[in-house]
Amino acid sequence: MPAIQNIKVAVDAVVFGYTSKEGLSVLLIKRDVKPFRDEWALPGGLVGDDESLEDAIQRELKEETGIGINYLEQLYSFGQPGRDPRNRVISITYYGLVKPDAFELQANTDANDVAWYNIKKVPQLAFDHQQIIVVARERLKNKILYQPVGFELLEEKFPFSELEKLYMAVLDRPIDRRNFKKKVLKFGFLEETTEKQLLDGAGRPGNLFRFNEQKYFQLKKEGISFEI
Repeated sequence: MPAIQNIKVAVDAVVFGYTSKEGLSVLLIKRDVKPFRDEWALPGGLVGDDESLEDAIQRELKEETGIGINYLEQLYSFGQPGRDPRNRVISITYYGLVKPDAFELQANTDANDVAWYNIKKVPQLAFDHQQIIVVARERLKNKILYQPVGFELLEEKFPFSELEKLYMAVLDRPIDRRNFKKKVLKFGFLEETTEKQLLDGAGRPGNLFRFNEQKYFQLKKEGISFEI
């Protein structure tokens, strides 16, 4: 017996942001259409008949948040019946990690507001978007254990403590700082400079570090293993 289908395809984006001051956050829109009007949700929408998935997610991000991101990684497909009260909708989801202050937010089309929310203060979300964020965060936690992060998120030169803060924010747990530094430096994608960290108060300033761009992207492509 042939299957009867009336299925629509959508895309949704989990865009994580990171700053040293705010920690880990996620980009949300306030919906301007039914269902769930005036409720917070992930940016996304239906894929056009003439669009690729990648083009669709970039278009939705631009329309609803005003930002464009060079690279988003495909996360998972969510297709539970009833996840959208209007139709049977399968969502192909994407995720990425960016520096929030690199973008100017602007809500448009199906959104009447857009904002970064601290990952620990996310409001109740429309559809199954809360579940999508949980899955995306677990993927991000696992990913940074075999692929270095930080090049796009930290300043050109930074104290080592900033890299530690980044990893602790993403992993949501303390790390063994001494072993972490030893393991990271072993891979060679960080270079210690002779420039000193500027301190507001008393204390001995440490040297600043910078990424060895060639080594960083080589290891990011090949993969490494952090036992943090």
